[in-house]
Order: sequence, then structure tokens, then C-alpha cells
Amino acid sequence: MSSVPDSPIESSAITLAATLTIQSLVSMSLLTLPAIAPLISDLLGIPAAYVGTYVAIAYVGAMVSSLLSGSATRRFGAVRTSQAGLCVCALGLALCAIEAIPAMAAGALLVGLGYGPITPASSHLLARTTPAHRMSFVFSVKQTGVPLGGVLAGLIVPGLAQWTGWQAAFLAVATANLCCALAIQPLRAPLDVDRDSARRLSAGAGLTGPLRLVFSQRSLAVLAGVSFLFSITQLSLTSYLVTFLHQDLSMELVAAGFVLAVSQAAGVGGRLLWGYVSDHYLGAVHTLMGLSLLIALCALVTPLLRMIDSNLAVLVVLCLFGGSAIGWNGVYLAEVARQAPGNQASMATAGTLSMTFLGVVVGPPIFGAVAAMTGSYGFAYATLLVPAGICLALLWRFRAAFAR
Repeated sequence: MSSVPDSPIESSAITLAATLTIQSLVSMSLLTLPAIAPLISDLLGIPAAYVGTYVAIAYVGAMVSSLLSGSATRRFGAVRTSQAGLCVCALGLALCAIEAIPAMAAGALLVGLGYGPITPASSHLLARTTPAHRMSFVFSVKQTGVPLGGVLAGLIVPGLAQWTGWQAAFLAVATANLCCALAIQPLRAPLDVDRDSARRLSAGAGLTGPLRLVFSQRSLAVLAGVSFLFSITQLSLTSYLVTFLHQDLSMELVAAGFVLAVSQAAGVGGRLLWGYVSDHYLGAVHTLMGLSLLIALCALVTPLLRMIDSNLAVLVVLCLFGGSAIGWNGVYLAEVARQAPGNQASMATAGTLSMTFLGVVVGPPIFGAVAAMTGSYGFAYATLLVPAGICLALLWRFRAAFAR
């Protein structure tokens, strides 16, 4: 990442590589605690279901910072905004390494504040450099950073926590974030060339402007609602999967972390596959409708894994679940950029993303409460049929709004 070539193709490739790396690291940061939730719950003496509260706190921060990121990106530049996000994530992880619930809650909030600006900033860069006919695929490639971060969290964090201590695991991920922030500094000048240092920042306008833009246009409003529902399924799957496997299926922690990594890897493949399918065959709306159906099917089958003594069956079902519940994001973000008026991709992304994060704030705590009341994480997974069904109905009802 030491220089940016003059060739548009090479330049866009480096931009994509940089945004993918950043997305992977902040995603890993967010999933570091869920990847070792049973260990942390035993240490602090709280139920593992409370991981949903951690995730909710993080996404409250993400929701606020994503709304503010549109104007921040225009003033400071997308690269500088991303660097700030990486550093704030690192600080949050350092706080999470303190063995105290208030410190972990504060750390969760900071990780979320750092996570929130990353996607709007990268959308700003990619919307400028990507041809329209490749947007779903390119955005999907960048968004594979989210499940890639989950793969890294699942493969590295549980083992690292057992071998070197859980606090060292948090600090190692924090260090990786700081190193990435330094590594992308050479991209600051060429990629932040469109920043407007005279642009004024206003917290009120920054919070409401993206939402006004989204809800003034039917297609963007529908996408915001769809992302709210999809995010409930995605984060419920990723946040509780290790706990489900450990408690309901009696898997060892490292083995459960491996299955989490496999499901996240399926999400990587899913994002690439669905981005290609959207660009070349079905279009965004029909692709998202198909994903709604797949998520509903997986939600119904997952509780049955407890009755099937087959690790292969577990892997197959959870790979399909990961490929669909995680695979939607690139298609959705590309369609947001397509539907955004003028040069407002980052603003439209910030507005719709705030609804994505709201789904995460609401969904996992409810999922955890259902699991705690019923004593079954499998039953809680079955309830994800509800948001998937509503999502399908919304897309079908308003499919004509996307013609342009």
C-alpha cells in the first residue's frame, strides 16, 4: 500500500484491497468477544446470553457514528475517517481487556463507534471508482471483509485466548487495527483528494441529514427496512453461534470457534456468489428475495441439528445459513449506491446503515432473551423465520420502486 498507480484499474484494485482489509479488521474487532463468550461469561459470572447486550451496545455506537460519517467523510476524507475508526476500535478492545463489566461496556461502545464509519467511507471511495455494471460484485468483494473478520475471530481468538490468555487476545486484535491505520497512510493524499476542509460539521444535521435523504425516496426506505431485518438474522447467527454449539450441541470451545470460522467463510463465498448473480442474472431485488427464502429455511432446520449426530450435517446447514444470512450485504450496499441521488452514496449508505445497526441493537438482545426463557438457542434460531418472512414481503410489495 505504498503507492497508488496511475492506471484506473490498478488504482481501483488497491482501493478495494485497502477497504477490504479495513473492513476485515473492524469486523474481527466486533466479534472478538462473541468468539470467546462462554469463557468471558464464566470469568465474570454472567449468562452467555448477555453477549447480545455487548453487541447491542456496540451497535448503538455504530449507529450514531455511521450517521455522522457522511459529513465527516466529505470534510476529512474517506481514508482519514477509516484511520480514525481503526484507532477507536483499538482503544475499545483495550478497554475490553479489563476484567470489569463497566470497562467492557465502555469498550463495546468504542468498538461500535469505530466500526460505524467504515462502510460509508468505503462506499464513498468505491462508488467513485467502480463501473455501474460491476457494482454489486465489487461491493460484495469489499463486504466479504465482514465474514472474513468473523473467520479470523473464529480461527484465532479462541485458541489465542486459551494459549496466551483472553486479555492478550483482545490486545493482539487492537494492535492489528493500529498497524492497519498506519499502513494505509500513503493512500491518504491520492484517495482523499476530494475532501472539503471548509465543510462544516454539525451533529444535528449530521444525524438527521442521512435519514431525511433515505426516507424521502421509496427505494432507499425499503432497502433500509430490509437491512434492518437482515441484520437481525446475521448478527444473531454470528453472535450466538459459538454459544449454541457449545451449550446446545456440547462442542468444545475451539471446535465451536472453527465452525464459526467455516460459517463465516461460507459468508465470504456467499457475498461473492450473490454479487455475481445480482449483476448478471437476477438483479438486486430478486437476489435479496431469494436470500430471504434461504434464511427462512435455515432458521427452521437449525434447531433440528441437536437431534442429528453428524458433524457434517452441522457444517452443511451452518454453511448454507452463513452463506445466506451473511451474503446479502454487498448486493444491498451496491443497490443503495445505485439508488442514491447525485454524489450522495456515502450519505445514503450512512442513512440506510443506521437502520442496519438498529436491527443489531434490537435483534440479538431479543434473541438472547428468547434463548434464556426457553433454554434453547436452537429454538431462538427458529424465530428468525419472522424477520426473513417480513423481508420477503417488503421486497415483493415494493419491487416496482427500484426501476430506474
